[in-house]
Amino acid sequence: MTSARNRELLALVPVAVLLTAGFAGVFSQENEQLGNLSLVYGAYFLAICLATHIYLRIRLPNADPYLFPLLATLTAFGLVMIYRIDETLARDQANWFVLGLVLFALTIHFLRDYEVLERYRYTIAIGGLLLLLAPRLPGIGQQVNGAYLGVKVGPIAFQPAEFTKLAIIVFLASYLREHREVLIVGARRVLGVTLPPLKHFGPLLVVWGASMFMLVFIRDLGSSLMFFAAFLALLYVATGRFSFVVIGMLMFLVGAWFFASTVPHVHERVEIWLHPYNDPRGSGYQILNSIFAQADGGLFGKGFGQALITVPGTNQALLPAAQTDTIYSLIVNEVGLFGACGVILVYLLVTARGFKIALLASDGFSKLLAVGLSSVFAIQAFVIIGGVTRVIPLTGVTLPLISYGGSSIVANFVLLALLLLVSDRARREAAEPAGRVATMGAAA
Repeated sequence: MTSARNRELLALVPVAVLLTAGFAGVFSQENEQLGNLSLVYGAYFLAICLATHIYLRIRLPNADPYLFPLLATLTAFGLVMIYRIDETLARDQANWFVLGLVLFALTIHFLRDYEVLERYRYTIAIGGLLLLLAPRLPGIGQQVNGAYLGVKVGPIAFQPAEFTKLAIIVFLASYLREHREVLIVGARRVLGVTLPPLKHFGPLLVVWGASMFMLVFIRDLGSSLMFFAAFLALLYVATGRFSFVVIGMLMFLVGAWFFASTVPHVHERVEIWLHPYNDPRGSGYQILNSIFAQADGGLFGKGFGQALITVPGTNQALLPAAQTDTIYSLIVNEVGLFGACGVILVYLLVTARGFKIALLASDGFSKLLAVGLSSVFAIQAFVIIGGVTRVIPLTGVTLPLISYGGSSIVANFVLLALLLLVSDRARREAAEPAGRVATMGAAA
C-alpha cells in the first residue's frame, strides 16, 4: 500500500503550509517586519510529521492515509491559536504534541496485536474508573470551575477523564461484542418499540448510573454526556436496535432533569445556561462574552491577533479561559464562521474516516472499537462547541487537539494509534482476497 502512504505524505505538506501561514499572520499583527520565524516553525512541524510518517510507512503500511494528516491539521491550528494567546502556553503545547507522538509510536509498537486488550477488559475498566475518581481524592485532586477534573502529583498535573474515555471504550467494545446476541435474542416489541429482556437491561442501567454518578460526584456534565453518548453509539452498532438508543436518551434526560432540580451545583450550571443575563457580570459573564465574540467575528473574522481577549488597559479577561473552554469562540472571532465551519469539517472528516475503518473491519471487536473511538472523539468536539454556542450547558471538556492541555493531546494521539492499528489490519485483510483472486486468475 505504498500509494496510501504517498497520499499521507502529500497531505502533510499543506498542513505545514497552514501552520506557517498562521504564524505569519500572528507575527504580522505583532511586528511591523515579518521575519523567517514562521518558516522555521513550519519546518520543525513538518520534520516531526515526516518522522511520524516514516514510522507509519514502516510499521503500518496499510493504515488509513488521511487520519494522521487530519489530526495534524487540528494540532497545527491549535498551536497557532494558543501562540496568539500566550507564547509560553504554545511552547508547552508543542512539547505535549511531541510527547503525544512518542506515546502514539509506543502504542503501535506494543499493541500491534490490539485484541490482547479484550483479555484485560475488566482490568482496563477498573483502572479507568479509578482514574476518574482520582480528582476527588484529598491531596491530589483539583477542582476547576466547580468540577473535579484534575489530578496533581508533584510537578505532574493531568485530567484523568481524557484517558478514562479510552479505557471505557475498550471495555464496552469488548463487552458488547461478547454479549450483543444476548441483548437481541428475547427482545419484545411493546407499542412498536423493541425492548430488550428485563434481565439484560443491566449494562444500560450500569452505564446510566455511572453517568449520573459523574454528574453528581465528579460534577462533570461534559464527561458524563460524552461517555453515555459513546455507549449509546456502540449499543446501536452492536444490536442494530434504535429503540435501545431512544430508551437510553430518555433515561439520561430524566436523570439529568432530576439532578438539575435537586443538586445545587448541577442546578446552577443549568441556570447559567438558560438565564445567563440574570448575572451578566458574574456567573453569566463567560458564556455571554463567548456568544458576543462569535457574533463579532461575522462570516470572515477579524484576522489573527485581532480579537480582544482582555479588557483594553487592564488584565481583566474579556474572554475567560480563551485557551481552553472558549477557544472555539476565539476561532470564530478571528477566522469567522466560514473558518470555524472548516474546523468542524475536519472533525467530521476524522469521524467519517473512523466509521469507514469500522465498515472495513472483519471482526466484531475491531468494528466496535473503531466506532467507539470515532464517536467519543466527535462527541467531545460537539460537547465543547455546543457549550460555547449555548446548545447545551458549558462544560470543562477540551476541544480535541486545539484547546490547550497536555492530557487531551496525548490521549487523542493514543486514540489515533488505536484507530490506525484497526485500519491497518482491516485494509490488509480486505486486500488479501483480491490479491489471491488476481494470482489465481493469472495462473489459469
